[in-house]
Amino acid sequence: MSVGPVTSGAPRSHDPDLSDVRAAQADRAAFGTLYRRYLDPVYGYCFYLLGDHHDAEDATERTFLAALGAIDRFRDEGATFRSWLFRIAHNQLANALRARSRQRTDPLEGVPELAAPDDPARLASQADDARRLRSSLASLSDDRRQVVVLRFVDGLSAREIADVLGRSEGAIRVLQHRALRELAGLLARADR
Repeated sequence: MSVGPVTSGAPRSHDPDLSDVRAAQADRAAFGTLYRRYLDPVYGYCFYLLGDHHDAEDATERTFLAALGAIDRFRDEGATFRSWLFRIAHNQLANALRARSRQRTDPLEGVPELAAPDDPARLASQADDARRLRSSLASLSDDRRQVVVLRFVDGLSAREIADVLGRSEGAIRVLQHRALRELAGLLARADR
């Protein structure tokens, strides 16, 4: 499994996780800090792409086990710890999707509906909007869906997504633009 960074030659900003990574490299028990910080974002990434709670938990567990096993090999030489961790998650997701490629499922079934207090009409409208969004997002190609989820659900920067997906930052920006344009078209057709 490749977990090395993809570098574009551009200067990188300081990695806010570096001191915690150094602590985990010195004492594996300190990895718990990083685990707690990134458990929900990694699980969310896995869930959005796999669409199944149990599969997402398995992929998340495999991601953190692989990260813990490889923590000594992490170097502050381009990629942030967060992008390095999401690259591992990306690899785990690729393996999980390959394993079930013969069984096509809707990758976003089971995403909880948005809740709004006290207004049934607003609740119904938000539920419809969430269903249309999930359906439209599921229609995107895997790479476009991953860029949208990593950017707008997990909050990764274009540079971090480039590290995760092994592409240039420019390619990620183009992919994000095309994904959002396609998503807007799909949502507009769903409104008709």
